[in-house]
Amino acid sequence: MLPIWIPAAQMRLAHQFTRIAIESQVVIGMRMAGMMGVIAQAPGEPFRMVAEKQAAAQESLFAMAKAGLGGASPESMMAAGLRPYGRRTRANSRRLTAPRARR
Repeated sequence: MLPIWIPAAQMRLAHQFTRIAIESQVVIGMRMAGMMGVIAQAPGEPFRMVAEKQAAAQESLFAMAKAGLGGASPESMMAAGLRPYGRRTRANSRRLTAPRARR
């Protein structure tokens, strides 16, 4: 049974998780379509797909550590750790779904 009252910080965190999950599925679908040749794909897209994960992981760990050392709540630490992933999924989703003329 769900609690009747959910703190605002936990709701924001759930929203952040949900947005990243949806945008990630869009990005995965577009990249898979590009790898299968269904849509045009930039030549460096497969390399970019791997390289950006390393940078996001480093930024995420640093942001969580910085928030934790600053005395942030667990929800704030999680939100700080998700922010680098959220920025990348949003940027990738917009870039991959943009009309061809804007690329």
